[in-house]
Amino acid sequence: MNKKIDNNLYRRYADVIVPEMKKAFNIKNSLQIPKIEKVIVNMGLKKAKEDKSVLEEALKDMSMITGQKPLVTKARKSISNFSIRKGMPLGCKVTLRGRRMYEFLEKLLTVVIPRIRDFGGLKRSIDSSGNLTIGLRDESIFPEIESDKIKSIKGISITIVTDKDDREKSERLMELIGVPFVKEKQ
Repeated sequence: MNKKIDNNLYRRYADVIVPEMKKAFNIKNSLQIPKIEKVIVNMGLKKAKEDKSVLEEALKDMSMITGQKPLVTKARKSISNFSIRKGMPLGCKVTLRGRRMYEFLEKLLTVVIPRIRDFGGLKRSIDSSGNLTIGLRDESIFPEIESDKIKSIKGISITIVTDKDDREKSERLMELIGVPFVKEKQ
């Protein structure tokens, strides 16, 4: 177990999930088990091109949510139909790894997702590379955000990236860490 990371989710991964995955897929070497490499939190801002305060508010909110300073994402090329010029700020993103990644995932799975109103589960939208992307329509479900101080509602995209290109194993890993998928009807 990694001495630097002292987190409930990481301990559960090392003590419970790895042996469960070895047993379920008949794996001898624990290095063949997919592990979470990084979590990318992204916020796209349509209104940032007209109003600079939207971008400033998003940067402040993103840093409170993730505990890390966000990177401003800019347009790579000009698109005249959308009134976008090259280098124009379009959003912000944060890439989490290590201790912060596990802390964010634990908060997401135990605090944030249960706060979603009328939540029925996440779709099993794991891509062929074994990565799961979750889209949240409202940033105010995070406990750090004070909903009365929000000027405009912004959506957040969260991508959980695994290190193995195996969809089946990654899906089982996501289930074991506690991702609440929609129940399949039988």
